[in-house]
Amino acid sequence: MARKPKDASVLHGHRVVTGPELRATFEAAGDPDNPVRVRRRVVHGVVLVLLLGLIAGAIIVALAIMSGQLKLPTTAGSDEPRTTCPGATFDYTPNDKINLNVYNSTSRPGLARSVADELLVRKFVVGAVANTEAGYRGVAAVVSGAAGQSAAFSVQRNLPGSDYFQDGRTDASVDVILSNDYKELAAADRVDQTPGTLSCPRESRRIADDAKWPVIPTAGATP
Repeated sequence: MARKPKDASVLHGHRVVTGPELRATFEAAGDPDNPVRVRRRVVHGVVLVLLLGLIAGAIIVALAIMSGQLKLPTTAGSDEPRTTCPGATFDYTPNDKINLNVYNSTSRPGLARSVADELLVRKFVVGAVANTEAGYRGVAAVVSGAAGQSAAFSVQRNLPGSDYFQDGRTDASVDVILSNDYKELAAADRVDQTPGTLSCPRESRRIADDAKWPVIPTAGATP
């Protein structure tokens, strides 16, 4: 019996793609109006536009930050002073009940000694008198612990323009740190002894160096 001729389009059970069919497939893929190619071009275009938008946005934000028009959020309270100003109203504490130390943070020799002598005449109890280094800029820094706030208030009334700082000491002593803007004490007969509040640091007169907070005077020569 004669054998049935083999089908040339089938090889080992798989259909063989002919040359004309293969050519037709490539021609269809190369057709600019082919729906698949059109859809692919649209997707690529959208992705490209999005990338360009992200790059442009990043450049705008970077320029805004560099120019200061945009500020990044920081940890809450990072720019706040280490202590808040006591809001209590204090009575004037008699001078002879106040123990204070006087320090000179300026380049003027003998300033701490001369001011200490003036305070002694006013019956303040003066302890240490020395030079010191401090980051404070202003008239004078008046420093005490919580127990010395009322005494510090009285000292400030004798030192117009001074700024109050609180540290961790537990006694009622007060430190007076004279700075470059200091000129003189208030006239003794014109010191306001009515109740009032402490005058705390202004923005331009805070301790400049955190390493020097609280202000801890270091004794030196020729106060």
